[in-house]
Amino acid sequence: MNTPICDFVRGYASAHPARLHMPGHKGKGPLGCEALDITEVAGADDLSHPEGVILESENNASALFGTRHTFYSAGGSSQCVKAMLHLALLHRASNASRTVLAGRNAHKAFLHGCALLDLEPEWLLPEGESPLCACPLSPAGLDRALAEQPAPPLAVYVTSPDYLGGMLDIAGLAEVCHRHGVPLLVDNAHGAYLRFLSPSRHPMDLGADLCCDSAHKTLPVLTGGAYLHVSPTALAPYEHEARQAMALFGSSSPSYLILQSLDACNRRLADDYGAQMERVVLHLDALKAKLSAQGVPVRPGEPLKLVVDGWVTGLSGYELADLLRRSGVEPEYSDPDEVVLMYSADAVESDFQRVETAFSGIRPGLRRSPAALPDPGERVLSPRAAMLSPWEEIPVREAAGRICAGAAVSCPPAIPIAVSGERITAEAAALMTELDFETVSVVREAV
Repeated sequence: MNTPICDFVRGYASAHPARLHMPGHKGKGPLGCEALDITEVAGADDLSHPEGVILESENNASALFGTRHTFYSAGGSSQCVKAMLHLALLHRASNASRTVLAGRNAHKAFLHGCALLDLEPEWLLPEGESPLCACPLSPAGLDRALAEQPAPPLAVYVTSPDYLGGMLDIAGLAEVCHRHGVPLLVDNAHGAYLRFLSPSRHPMDLGADLCCDSAHKTLPVLTGGAYLHVSPTALAPYEHEARQAMALFGSSSPSYLILQSLDACNRRLADDYGAQMERVVLHLDALKAKLSAQGVPVRPGEPLKLVVDGWVTGLSGYELADLLRRSGVEPEYSDPDEVVLMYSADAVESDFQRVETAFSGIRPGLRRSPAALPDPGERVLSPRAAMLSPWEEIPVREAAGRICAGAAVSCPPAIPIAVSGERITAEAAALMTELDFETVSVVREAV
């Protein structure tokens, strides 16, 4: 597969022109990548209105992912999430509300999109006990929630895979949504690689209308590179207006380093990526089985994540992360209950051996219940009103009863503990303390 963006930029750099244009480093600098960092010079195309090399590269990605069109983002999935919400709002049914039914473990970018577009989230809560970051949902539960709505929501929004590797029944959820005449939007930030499993488990192949992938999370792409996918079966205007929706929430100066990275990734995906990933998945499955046999509580979930439930062992996720670091392993994420490791198709033998060594001494201890996202507090203001109100930062110990202004999150995983516009509950404040929050922003009270 060709790489038109990379080819153009390399040709431009090798010609050594007098760069009397942005950026100011003029192709030279201490990082070593400056020669390939350009702006929209003649022939480089324009991400907001592509007609040349960028459009050609996006068409390559669209063929790889089997979409109506795949749009590049240099602003991560955060940009794509907002664009998805905007498209759903523009083309909602005539009888639909401005409500979005959303899994409670939504990323803060979802709340920011709701605030900017003046949408109202209505939360789909976890079905059964689940730890922080997870929100198990069933098609039957979604069917009941949709049937109970006084008016159809403009969309259903779910996160799958979640930060702990949990995967939803996207095909079942999509069937329910379409039966109710509602589009399904999927935050697939952690699952770009799912398209290249056999069979595919990617939301575009399971019935979602729109989804975003953070390519940089699991594919060989620079940080910030992402995709907005429009399904072949989605409304035609989604494709026509997605570019404008992306431009609304993105920079007018996207990084050409990121665009080249997305472009180069196409060739890798078209070559041996699937076979390499299958090899890594088999190796990781073997490691998971070995650890489980030794009493390490490995959480079931997506193929390229290894998640250990520290709460089952009596250890904290932080303690497990320290064990890993002593063996030369840096985990993706840890919290009081879990530690998360993310593999890719480029994993090598030592990536598995070091983890096995780190966890060799773990034995089940005193089991405890995991922390969970608190139930929503009283809705006092919309996310938009709360985020745009005058606010102040106060100690978490004083937060119970106050109205949350900015979404109270730790990043990663950027899932709000307290939601903008809701009254902060004592449970939410206690969880923030457990997660080492010191302050939280709240709506300033009238004097």
